[in-house]
Order: sequence, then C-alpha cells, then structure tokens
Amino acid sequence: MSAGGKWSIAGALAAAALFGASTPAAKALGADVNPFALAGLLYAGSGLGLGAWLLARRVAGRSVPLGIAAADLPWLAGAVLAGGVAAPAMLMFGLASTQATVASLLLNLESVFTALIAWFVFRENFDRRIAAGMALITAGGVLLAFEPGAFERFDGAALLVAAACLCWAIDNNLTRKISAGDAIAIAAIKGCVAGATNLALAVAAGAALPPVLVSAGAMGVGFAGYGLSLVLFVVALRELGAARTGAYFSTAPFVGVTLAIGVLGEPAGITFWGAAALMALGVWLHVSERHQHPHSHEPLEHAHRHSHDAHHAHSHDFDWDGSEPHTHPHRHQPLTHTHPHFPDIHHRHGH
Repeated sequence: MSAGGKWSIAGALAAAALFGASTPAAKALGADVNPFALAGLLYAGSGLGLGAWLLARRVAGRSVPLGIAAADLPWLAGAVLAGGVAAPAMLMFGLASTQATVASLLLNLESVFTALIAWFVFRENFDRRIAAGMALITAGGVLLAFEPGAFERFDGAALLVAAACLCWAIDNNLTRKISAGDAIAIAAIKGCVAGATNLALAVAAGAALPPVLVSAGAMGVGFAGYGLSLVLFVVALRELGAARTGAYFSTAPFVGVTLAIGVLGEPAGITFWGAAALMALGVWLHVSERHQHPHSHEPLEHAHRHSHDAHHAHSHDFDWDGSEPHTHPHRHQPLTHTHPHFPDIHHRHGH
C-alpha cells in the first residue's frame, strides 16, 4: 500500500474518531437543549470555524482554488441539500420519538447505504475482501447498539432516522464526485447551510438558544466533530472512494462508546469487546487490501493538491519554486500502467 493510501486511511479513521467523540461531548453539554438548536449550533460551529480558517489562509496568501468547475456545481448543490438540509431535519424529527437504541442501530445504515450506492449506482470497484470487511465493520456497529427486542419498537419515527442515513449516503457519494476540490471550502459550505437550516427550524419551533457557554461549547464540538471531521472525510473520499471511506467512518460508534465508558463511566459489556473484534478484523481486511492490475487513464483536466509522481508528470506554465504538495489546474495525458491503487480521483475506471 502506498504512503498516500495509508495517510488517507488514517484520515478516514481520524474523521470517525472526531465524529464519534462529538456524540458524548454533545450529550455532556446538557439534555435540555432543543434538538434543532443543538444541531444548528454544531453545524454552525463547523461552518463558521472552517470559514475563519479559509479567511486566515487567504490573508496569509496561501489560498487555493476551489477546484470545482461549473459542471460540478449540481453535485455540490445535491450534496448540500441531501446532507446539510434534508438529513439533519429528518434525523431530529426521528430522534424526537425514537428509542435511543433503535436510533443508534439505524445510524449504522449510513455506511451500508453509502457502499451500496457507490457500488451499484456509481460503479465503484469492490471485491469479496472489501465486501467482507464492510460487513464485519457494520456488524460491529450493530452489535454496539444491540438490544433484544429493539426492532419490536420500529415505527415511523425510526423510518425517518433511516431516511436521514440514506440522505447522508447520497451526500457522501455526490461529494465523492467533487472531492478533488478544496476540502475545507466544501466542508465550510455544508456546515453553514446545515447550521442556518437547523437554527431556522429551531426558531420556527419557538425554541430558545441555550446559555452562552453551552452555545460556545456546542460550536466548539461542532468545529472538531463536524468540521475537521468532514474535511478529513472529503480528503479520504478523494483517495479511497466512497465505499471504503464509509466503511472506515462507520467505526465512529465504537469511538463514542469507548469515550462513554472511559469518560462518562458507563460499563463495558461483552458486546463492546465483540464489536471491537469485528471492527478490527473488518478494518484489517481493508487496510491489507492490494488491488493491482493493468489499467488505462483517459485524458483528464482538474485542480487539486498534489505532488509530482507517475500521475503528475506535467510541466508548469508559471514560475514554480519547487514546493510540494501544491495546487493548480493541470492536465493528465493518456497513460497505461500497473500499480496498486484505490478507486481515487485518478482510478475510477471499469473492470
């Protein structure tokens, strides 16, 4: 596996860790906060925090192109509407009258839906090893939320939670189409839209914002657990594809449970250790993957952060100081070769 692949896997797992940690952190902020207001503050913290990062980067003279062409805007709009507007609203409505165990169980559907859409709609490559790893990681998430008789309480509210997972899965796959763009800008746009939407819903429902310290804490949690996590997730989408990134991200419930045990003092039962073993085996199947065969690259022009390698042997039409990685529009010439690879932005070929 290439060094880039290892760093991308580490980024996907770090994204899961940050998002998983946000759940017990948000719980610690207080149970009396309106769900829409809390979701709005979490997303607003993400969008505003990343927006400040973009501004600071521009002031420092290190801004990079957005890397999204006009033809990509429908993908971005679809991702924002599905993951930033529809999904949070459905989740909040669903959580209002759904048992916590059922909701936790259903939230694991996001990775399953992400993989299924990636494999069968967008034709992303997978094999039995990857499918088995995905199944084991998902089974670990299910085991974490297992409660005998949980599905006896499955109702319309639970269907809303499942629908939210489907919307986030659509968001993940649409974001994959634009993942060559600036991950910070993409995540900032999503955070601002989702934050504004949920806060508007809170106001419409007559909810008041929590005290200043609680609001600031929620926005801080949102910046790390929703903002930085999403930036890492988009970068991983760029290098690993939607299904593999979704599989690594589905370890987030394990992180949340681990923190609940270690920080909140909740007990660790046999299901926790069983889930840990299943997830570890599933992640190992993915990490140890070696996908290699002769393949051809079609001409391609785009802009993204890169270093010069076998796929980036281009010249520059501007004064280049030799620094890497760097970002600029560049064109890939036709190329046929063999090497281990993932379904990244340069390897979305058929098999």
